[in-house]
Amino acid sequence: MTMQLDGSGPANTRRIVGLIPAAGYARRLGSLPHSKEIYPIRLKADGVEGETQPKAVGRYLLEKMRSAGIREALIVIREGKWDILEHFKDGTIVDMRLGYLLATVPWGAPYTLDQAYPFVRDRIVALGFPDIVFSGNDAFQRIIAHQTRSRADVVLGLFPADRPSTMDVVEVSGVGRVSGILSKPAQTTLTQTWGIAVWNPSFTSFLHSYLSQRPTPDENQSELFIGNVIHAGITEGGLNVEGISVSNEPFLDIGIPENLERILKL
Repeated sequence: MTMQLDGSGPANTRRIVGLIPAAGYARRLGSLPHSKEIYPIRLKADGVEGETQPKAVGRYLLEKMRSAGIREALIVIREGKWDILEHFKDGTIVDMRLGYLLATVPWGAPYTLDQAYPFVRDRIVALGFPDIVFSGNDAFQRIIAHQTRSRADVVLGLFPADRPSTMDVVEVSGVGRVSGILSKPAQTTLTQTWGIAVWNPSFTSFLHSYLSQRPTPDENQSELFIGNVIHAGITEGGLNVEGISVSNEPFLDIGIPENLERILKL
């Protein structure tokens, strides 16, 4: 399968593809009648008075990608999550072209993302999570523009870390250089997390190589997060990772029951 951008929109001439991992099990939410990525929620539209009609939570992410000029995205699902494909279909609903890949390994987000390696290894990748809600329609546009200027291997979109012990926290210098990422630290003075990213083929290659050199995970190993791999890219791969603030408000992960409850009350 090959995909080509038409060059329109704010992200224009570069070959940017959205990459969306949607293979999780949502075990914290108990039994749902459908995939969490299409859970219907109602949010106030950014900069628009009044409220929108309910939308699948993942649609908010796709619309933010589209507003940055991203015209194509790959969604990685697992067996049994066919309702995501049935809902978004070919992407006409968000004026994008969508493709789907099937995750064949159950070992976490880095392995899910690596399923797309043959299709994105020569592309600029914009990563977003379809179960995370955040403010700012220009978030992807800002990190793409920063990466265009800086040519950093990875640019992270940073948010306030309201619950550091449940998320990645980012150590970043005054000039925006990321020196490390800590996943779910018990204690920390760091105040920022990341929720979206854009990266060059250099990081796609590092991710693929890093995972291929790891022993096959087993049930006794702690879960590997994509933040762990970005950290390894900094400390082991010599990659240039930068971060810029894209919102003054924390994001909400609806995979956490209390966050879903908060969103449903908005």
